[in-house]
Amino acid sequence: MVTGTVKQKILQAVEGLPDTATLEDAIERLCFLAKVEEGLRQSDTGETVPHAEAVRQFLK
Repeated sequence: MVTGTVKQKILQAVEGLPDTATLEDAIERLCFLAKVEEGLRQSDTGETVPHAEAVRQFLK
């Protein structure tokens, strides 16, 4: 995972995009990275749902 300030993480994510990337591509990438970081934070703090419960919720 990328470490550093939020600004550094944003710049690194944008710099990693191809030259042909659109503004929508950049926004999608940043949203994806934000969701991944939030998921890792939740996992680290024990805010998880057991697999069986997740399956049950999806099958409702």
